[in-house]
Amino acid sequence: MSEYQTFDLGAFPLQRGLTLPGAKLAYRTYGTLAADKRNAVLYPTSYGAQHSDIDWLIGPGKILDSSRYFIVIPNQFGNGLSSSPSNLAEPFARGRSPTFTHWDNVHAQKRLLEEVFGIERLALVYGWSMGGQQALHWGAIFPDRVERIAALCTSARTSPHNKVFLEGIRATLTADPAWRDGYFVERPLRSLRAFSRVYAGWAQSQAFYRQELWRGMGFTSLEDFLVRGWEGNFLRRAGEDLLSMIDTWMMSDISDNSVYNGDLPAALHAITAKSVIMPSTTDLYFTVDDSEAETRHMPNATFAPIHSIWGHRAGNPVMNATDAEVIKNAVADLLEIKL
Repeated sequence: MSEYQTFDLGAFPLQRGLTLPGAKLAYRTYGTLAADKRNAVLYPTSYGAQHSDIDWLIGPGKILDSSRYFIVIPNQFGNGLSSSPSNLAEPFARGRSPTFTHWDNVHAQKRLLEEVFGIERLALVYGWSMGGQQALHWGAIFPDRVERIAALCTSARTSPHNKVFLEGIRATLTADPAWRDGYFVERPLRSLRAFSRVYAGWAQSQAFYRQELWRGMGFTSLEDFLVRGWEGNFLRRAGEDLLSMIDTWMMSDISDNSVYNGDLPAALHAITAKSVIMPSTTDLYFTVDDSEAETRHMPNATFAPIHSIWGHRAGNPVMNATDAEVIKNAVADLLEIKL
C-alpha cells in the first residue's frame, strides 16, 4: 500500500450537496506517459477493491500492457484509501459520512489527470463491475475526452434486481449489534462474515459451485473457499466503507445529472467512444439482457458477452486463464494491437 500516491482535491463539492474539505484521491500509476500523452489508460476500482486488488492484469504483454500504455488506477471514494467514512474526521465521522456518487468519482479523476499529468484525453477507460460503471460515466459525461471504453460485467444504470441484491447485503451488514445510531460503534465482525457468505452466492454461478471450480483455486473444501476466499477478502474492509460503496453502486446512473436529467437513452447515445461491452453469460446481477438493452443505444459499441460459468467474476478472472484470454483479445482488438 505504500506505493500509492494521494492527490489533494481541497474543498470538493459533492453531487448530493455537501462539500468535503480536504478531499483526497488515492491512485497508482504503471508504465510511462508518452511525450504526446496519448497513451493514457484509466482503470477505476470495483466494489470493495483497492488498486492492489485489481492490478494483476497490468504488465508487459498483459490485458493492460504497461510497456505500451500509461495506466492510472484511481481508488474510488469510499474504498478506504481515497476519502472514505473510515478516514474522515468530524463532522463527517460517526454516522455523518457524505454520500459519494460516480459523478463525484469521475470529476475527481478528471482533475487528477489534468492537474497532475496534463492528460486531456484518454486512449481507454477500462473497468469491471463498479469500475465499469465509472467507465460508462466517463463516456457519457466527458465524451470528447475518451477514445475507447472496455466495460465488463457492469451497467450504465443500476437495475431494479441489482438493487434488491444490494439491499440484501446492506441489511446483512446493518443487522450487526455494533450498528447503532447510523454507524458501527465497534468492528462488526459477525456481520462482515455473514455479508461475505451472502456475497459468495451471488458473485459466482450455480455451475461454478456444482463443478467445484474453487478446487482449482487452491481451496480444499467449500468451507475453505468461503472462509479464506470470501470472509478473508471482506474482513480487510471497514463496514462503514462497504456501506458507502453500496450507496454509490445503488445510485449509479449515467443520466442522473444536470446534463441528461434522467434520460438514459440520451446519455447512452452520447457515448461516442469506440466501446466493447462484455457481460458474463452467468452473471446473476449484471445480466446479459440488461447489458444488451443498454448497448443498443450506444452508437459505437460492440456487444461481446463472455461465455463463462464463473458468473460475475468472469470479468475479473485473476484465477481463470480462459476468460482472461477472451478479455485480453477483446481489448487488443479495441486498441488495434496485434497479439
